[in-house]
Amino acid sequence: MFVCLGNICRSPTAEGVFRALVEREGLSEAIGVDSAGLGDWHVGDAPDPRAQAAARRRGISLSGQRARTIRPEDFTAFDYVLAMDTRNHADLSHMCPPGEEHRLGLFLDFAPDAGRRDVPDPYYGDAHGFDLVLDLTEKAAQGLLAHIRENHL
Repeated sequence: MFVCLGNICRSPTAEGVFRALVEREGLSEAIGVDSAGLGDWHVGDAPDPRAQAAARRRGISLSGQRARTIRPEDFTAFDYVLAMDTRNHADLSHMCPPGEEHRLGLFLDFAPDAGRRDVPDPYYGDAHGFDLVLDLTEKAAQGLLAHIRENHL
């Protein structure tokens, strides 16, 4: 489960990148992928058109996704609830049911060579920000899949 603020830029991009990787590796039956937001401003909306265009240029479709908010049951339904930045992580920490904190993390912790911990929010910037989000999520997706293979498969 990937989580950002509104679930229209970063977390759906991470969902799309990771889903494509999981499918390419033939692991769709073993690994579930989803995304959500902390706020409800965009519930039901498709990902930002700029995020969709950037992903499409890399052969990844985000078009079937719709924004939703994180739900309490997500903290037990998913082994990993990964925040796109430290602020999202702090907010998730306050929402997390007791005993489930081990599921929380930062997505970029799976890409230690990225040189940062936060996936920057591209919403108020230009198209280049969406390409950076893709670069970072592709690195972290590889690291996350390697971690899952080592620890769960």
